[in-house]
Amino acid sequence: MAQEVIVRKARQDDIPALSNFISMFVATGELLPRTLDELQELLETFFVAELDGEIVGCAALEIYSKKLAELRSLAVSPKVQGRGVGKRLVEACVALAYERNIFEVMAISASEDFFKRCGFDFTLPNLRKAFFLQTRDKL
Repeated sequence: MAQEVIVRKARQDDIPALSNFISMFVATGELLPRTLDELQELLETFFVAELDGEIVGCAALEIYSKKLAELRSLAVSPKVQGRGVGKRLVEACVALAYERNIFEVMAISASEDFFKRCGFDFTLPNLRKAFFLQTRDKL
């Protein structure tokens, strides 16, 4: 019988494990690095997926204003991928955005199909789009 993955709000004592978990995805270029200070700042809007006490997924909602928040640091361990963990993490962040009356949530990702399945799209009502300009080659 497969164990249940629990999605919950991150806690202060999760920060070291969360940092280690994220670093695996930073090493492969899938995520941007996060300092311990950044994790601390985002703690109240960070969610973790846990299996048998081990972090197997995470996502954060960085709130910029009442108008806009960004879904950040979404990662799911390969050992639980395909079990809906990523979608549950996105749903937790979106629910928090609704709770806080945030108007729009954006996500920057190479996983186009995943985010479309979660209800995201390239355009917003009235055909508004996000545009980006890269000002340097590497971090």
